[in-house]
Amino acid sequence: MSNDEGVSRIKIKFLIEALGEAEGELVRFLAPRTIDTIVRKLPMEGRAALWKEEVYFEIPIKMGEEKAKPKVEEGTIAFWPMGSALCIFYGKSQPYSPVSILGKITSNLELFKRVKSGATIKVMLVTAP
Repeated sequence: MSNDEGVSRIKIKFLIEALGEAEGELVRFLAPRTIDTIVRKLPMEGRAALWKEEVYFEIPIKMGEEKAKPKVEEGTIAFWPMGSALCIFYGKSQPYSPVSILGKITSNLELFKRVKSGATIKVMLVTAP
């Protein structure tokens, strides 16, 4: 792995209350300002809210749209500017309003299907072993 790749792809994990751990990857070029701001604030946690096939939770970041898209793929990690929230799209549903795409869930996406409203989700960097 080149050094450049290490900077452009940032591994994170989600600790989901009562369910376990999922991993994801933020891809810097998708929304560099938003991703840099989020990474600087990690670890952070929030309480899950559910909308269609999406889990989202408010994070302490206020930012406008950055390359925002109205459509996402299953497994997408995104920032929703209107709600200052981090979103994980685990199914086929689409965002309520455009989101800044940050990356993808790389393992245990199915855990998000079982998240209960109000469950605590903690996001942290995966530190290299």
